[in-house]
Amino acid sequence: MPNDKTPGPQVKDPEQYEALRRKGYSKEKSARIANSKGAEKRGGNAEKYEDRTKQDLYEQVKKVGIAGRSTMTKAQLIHALRNN
Repeated sequence: MPNDKTPGPQVKDPEQYEALRRKGYSKEKSARIANSKGAEKRGGNAEKYEDRTKQDLYEQVKKVGIAGRSTMTKAQLIHALRNN
């Protein structure tokens, strides 16, 4: 299956698999996600960064371990979270 576009019969959701591959995920990770039960129903429930307080964003940046957070504005905190 070296040049074959289809992932094979072991992948339960080929469309999701191909979408993940286009995003740059590895074959293994794409197959694992596409085969996980209920994967299509997960995600999308988080509050938008813009709707959070600066303190909430600061705590999230702190968890991630981004340096220079004490002098960042709310917009900079959002940018750091999205691009880390």
